[in-house]
Amino acid sequence: MDINTFEPRTDLADLHEAVGAIRNEIAKVIVGQHQMVDLLMTGLLANGHMLVEGVPGVAKTLAAKLLAGTIDAKFSRIQFTPDLMPADVLGTSIFNPQSKEFEYKKGPIFGNVILIDEINRAPAKTQAALFEVMEERQITNDGVTHLLDAPFMVIATQNPIEQEGTYRLPEAQLDRFLFKVEVKYPSLEDEVAILQAANARGGDHTAVEQVRPVVSASTIIRLQQKVRTILMEEKLLQYVATLVNETRNNPGIYLGASPRASVAVMNCAKAVAVMNHRDFVTPDDVVYILPHVLRHRIILTPEREMEGITPDEVIAEILKAVEVPR
Repeated sequence: MDINTFEPRTDLADLHEAVGAIRNEIAKVIVGQHQMVDLLMTGLLANGHMLVEGVPGVAKTLAAKLLAGTIDAKFSRIQFTPDLMPADVLGTSIFNPQSKEFEYKKGPIFGNVILIDEINRAPAKTQAALFEVMEERQITNDGVTHLLDAPFMVIATQNPIEQEGTYRLPEAQLDRFLFKVEVKYPSLEDEVAILQAANARGGDHTAVEQVRPVVSASTIIRLQQKVRTILMEEKLLQYVATLVNETRNNPGIYLGASPRASVAVMNCAKAVAVMNHRDFVTPDDVVYILPHVLRHRIILTPEREMEGITPDEVIAEILKAVEVPR
């Protein structure tokens, strides 16, 4: 029996309806870039943060804004710059002369979908301010813990080409991103379609306003909970653990992936499965998502880097070396 034509045991109709509605709204503006859009929705369903990397002009920021626009939730955008301080992101305590007490004024990080544009332009102090909020979904200020409302997702963009005025993200922060999406140039056919759409609009830049909210924040929370219940057999859990463990034993890798990466692969594989109309995970789901989850978590040895080897190539070698469960 074809696994793509079976009747699922879990009712996924509401999830498919929501995913289809989000896709349709984003497609009103973005032409092509199907993998980027699918990965953004995968991260949304898996309840994780995403790092989107690509050269200027390939719709990184636009895609994040459009995804946020399809959800009836609070959206914040933070433009990272070299002079940005932690208080500009998290908020700070301000003295109220009337009450004669300090009051906490929340920063823009208090939202549901947070777009951090050019995240690698802020210094280490500001980057470190994101550690707690990205992992624990809370902020501690003056000894008081402030919980963030669910859903909470950070979508960060960065340019891999421009190096002046940028800072390398700490490994501890990279590990907090569910996966790293590498956005490529569009195909020739897609670029022609982009020109045709822009020409039809006559230079109108209000296309983003065509996107409307199609799902509520509470619906996203419910769908995220449903994804976590998707069946993943013991042999597939063993497969994921073996793949991640191989990154710690590979002679071409200086720093392997953490157990957090194993959990990320599992959660993302479940999200990929439901987006493909299945209520169980297959090895193909793991193979598909593995490079996106691991490429930013491993550090190659200097020798492999000098050879021009990329993390994706090393991950492909690991996938070939580990036997796929039957």
